Amino acid sequence: MAQETHAVSSPVVFTAVKSWLVVEGPKANEAVQFYKAAFGAEELSRVNDPKRKAEQELPLIRSAELKIGSSIFVVSDLSDDSPVKSAVSGVFCLETEAVEAAIAQAVGAGAVSDDEVVEGEGACCGGRAGKVKDPYGNVWLICSPANKCGGGVAA
Repeated sequence: MAQETHAVSSPVVFTAVKSWLVVEGPKANEAVQFYKAAFGAEELSRVNDPKRKAEQELPLIRSAELKIGSSIFVVSDLSDDSPVKSAVSGVFCLETEAVEAAIAQAVGAGAVSDDEVVEGEGACCGGRAGKVKDPYGNVWLICSPANKCGGGVAA
């Protein structure tokens, strides 16, 4: 099957890539609170699903933008009009000098520590790294910054 090519008059420039976490509804609000407690996430915005207005129903979150460091990601509830048809899990890497403290904070908020902190070739970047799984099935690698473990540019 041949792939069609289309002429582009000017190059497309993307300004960001945002990860999007979809959790089983109605747990996105819970997930937002977890990411705030576990990783110090800052909530930038939230859009609730307008279809759930009954007092007895928790509003589904259509999108909640969160920021950790300089990165922004989105959390939403799985619903009939979600862009995906099932909750998806992902793997994310957080960089910090305080690997053990970050793991302890995440575990204190409800994450499960997967392994001990490893160093060298066993780590994701040759430095130091640990791993936690959040209550929604996502894996968070907590690593020393790349420039500290051989992945960055020498100063």
